[in-house]
Amino acid sequence: MPWTGSDRRLRLPSDWPVRRLSVLKRDGFQCVAVLRDTGARCTASATDVDHIVPGDDHDLANLQALCRWHHARKSSAEGVAAKRRRVSRRRPEGRHPGDLR
Repeated sequence: MPWTGSDRRLRLPSDWPVRRLSVLKRDGFQCVAVLRDTGARCTASATDVDHIVPGDDHDLANLQALCRWHHARKSSAEGVAAKRRRVSRRRPEGRHPGDLR
């Protein structure tokens, strides 16, 4: 999700830059994602800090270092899952009960 129009940055704690750097250092500035095909850790440099469990839990235990590619992939999957959970406001398919034809 792009930052434009989002309140996400406002919900980050005031010490976010310190937490972010702490996570990057803890994880060795390397992406912690595990590759599906080999089961090995991604070798790309970590550029982003991500919440393991989505939401506003900014505890260091809930944060992980990811490369841009893995972060985008994870965020996209979370967005798709959230969209599926939303209740549709569309009318059900079929004839409307007020249709007298």
